[in-house]
Amino acid sequence: MHANTSSRRAAAVGAVVTAGALVLGACGSSGSADTSAATGASDAADAQTKIAAIIKGLDNPFFQTMKQGIDDQAKAAGVPVTVQAANSITDTTGQADKLNGLAGQDYSCYVVNPISGTNLIQGLARLSVLNKTVVNIDSPVDAAAAKSANVTLATYIGTDNVQAGKMAGARMTELVPAGGDVAVVGGIAGDVTSGARVEGFQKGIGPKLKVVQTVAANWDRQTALTAATDVMRANPNLVGFFVANDDMGLGVARAIANSGKTGKVKVISVDGVKDALEAVKAGTLDGTVAQYPYAIGLMGVEACQAAAKGKALPPNVKAPVELVTKDNAEKALAATPKPFGTYDDPFRNLTR
Repeated sequence: MHANTSSRRAAAVGAVVTAGALVLGACGSSGSADTSAATGASDAADAQTKIAAIIKGLDNPFFQTMKQGIDDQAKAAGVPVTVQAANSITDTTGQADKLNGLAGQDYSCYVVNPISGTNLIQGLARLSVLNKTVVNIDSPVDAAAAKSANVTLATYIGTDNVQAGKMAGARMTELVPAGGDVAVVGGIAGDVTSGARVEGFQKGIGPKLKVVQTVAANWDRQTALTAATDVMRANPNLVGFFVANDDMGLGVARAIANSGKTGKVKVISVDGVKDALEAVKAGTLDGTVAQYPYAIGLMGVEACQAAAKGKALPPNVKAPVELVTKDNAEKALAATPKPFGTYDDPFRNLTR
């Protein structure tokens, strides 16, 4: 994906979710002036909140952790939640079928983590006609497709992927101050998330580093291992890899080890899954920009709770990200799947 396309989509998504937040704000502005009545209505809203979550495949540990955050917050709040996941990270049709199956049921709020920007549009359009609250997490719904289908999104919660890529680029520059050739391993070709991370990395590296090759490895560890092996063969002077997720990053790290270049060719990825944190601690991965699917899932449920209480939701919420290196990997491991630092959660107060 070209960087300018990614930026336009990100801006458009912000516009769509802002519209959704304004709709919710209008609904929430007609509350009673009687405090006791408002409190009673709030309690009733909590009791009536029923959530359906449709996420990506649980074959990936990132989405397993997202489900854990959803389940833990629902349990803590006493709110019923049904979570359905795609069969795999590429199961766009299956995921759409799951949403369509849930759309006709009596859920008050839907948390959606689409595989692509458009694969859930049909089901989301149906939910908008029914005036259901839709909370978009992690991967944004395509703004142009949403507008065309009259889809209204209440809020978007996810990582600033450009910023995550920039953090990785800055860290690579620190690791290789003399500069040199680096390669990039992205996810699925054309994917918005992957494109934003790659864009950020290219913005974050110093002038002495040059991206000489970019390949797509479909978010898959084995595919990334094979791709990295080929890239190193074609570029024998390579000094580093930026990899768009940890699963692929671990595959690249294995390829580097197989070539006898551990420590010589640096590798930084994005996600912060436990296996990657352990690899950073061990020194086989040089860093990961940890995002927190647990926090994203948790906030998705909180957004549903807040919407049920008639609260106006912030249109776009950035999930926490933290750079994990060998120096703080132990701290990150002790806290996982939660962030090891503090972060802003604007929904927390809205649920009270």
